[in-house]
Amino acid sequence: MSASLGDKLFYQINALILGLIALSCLLPIIHVAALSLSDPHYIVSGSVSFWPRGLSFDSYNLLMNGTRIIQSFVNSVVITVVGVALSLAFTVLAAYPLSRSYMYGRRFFTLAIVFTMLFSGGMIPTYLVVKSLGLMNTYGAIWLPALISTYYMLIMRSFFVNIPGELEEAARIDGCGEFRYMMRIVLPLSLPVIATVSLFYAVGYWNSFISVLLYIQDIEKYNLAVLVQRMIRSQSLLQEINNLPVQEQTAVTPEGIKSAGIIVMVIPMLIIYPFLQKYFIKGVMIGAIKG
Repeated sequence: MSASLGDKLFYQINALILGLIALSCLLPIIHVAALSLSDPHYIVSGSVSFWPRGLSFDSYNLLMNGTRIIQSFVNSVVITVVGVALSLAFTVLAAYPLSRSYMYGRRFFTLAIVFTMLFSGGMIPTYLVVKSLGLMNTYGAIWLPALISTYYMLIMRSFFVNIPGELEEAARIDGCGEFRYMMRIVLPLSLPVIATVSLFYAVGYWNSFISVLLYIQDIEKYNLAVLVQRMIRSQSLLQEINNLPVQEQTAVTPEGIKSAGIIVMVIPMLIIYPFLQKYFIKGVMIGAIKG
């Protein structure tokens, strides 16, 4: 059935609005990227818009050699990889039992977990718990409070519930145990939701900011989010530049290095997303359609 004139107009307006929203999100990143690749004379004069002028990689070169960006990048990778692995494992172990209709107390535990979405202890009690466990200045203080997201766990639980029961019956007939059924049948069928939840967790850990500021005192353990924030808001970057040889100082501007730091922080997630996109689109639709 062909679309009516009203439907076509509706689609075009939607496309226009969504295009403007996407453009408003994309332009700041393009501008920052242009600054990071521009000659310092053009940056100082304010003539850089959305295209680099006087193409130069000096900002990235100085960023790598004159700051702690490499160490912070490694720290972010460790926080993200280990955090995602732990969170995904515990989220699966929480979601799978709650998806089984024969689990004793299933409704009670589900409601108790949902209750935490509405009410939480808050920052100060969480800080006191982390401190009492001796996790201060360790990455465990970042991983433990964020180990399981209730929202992501419920998404995964909904996906597990929708897996046909006939598969479980066939597995039981073949002598498949509970753990083996989960590992060999449920998880391979759940790649869309696993990829989606993994991406959500990865973005959260990669952008960890408040938790790192609260629990990490050692500068050598800072991640990219905190390092870039310190570069933007403090004078530490200027001091580090002033300690470099004169010829290197004049080759870049603080704005160029700050922009390069932002791009280094953003690029990894932009690279990972296309590989998970085919699962992501399907995963975010979980629960939207019944049938």
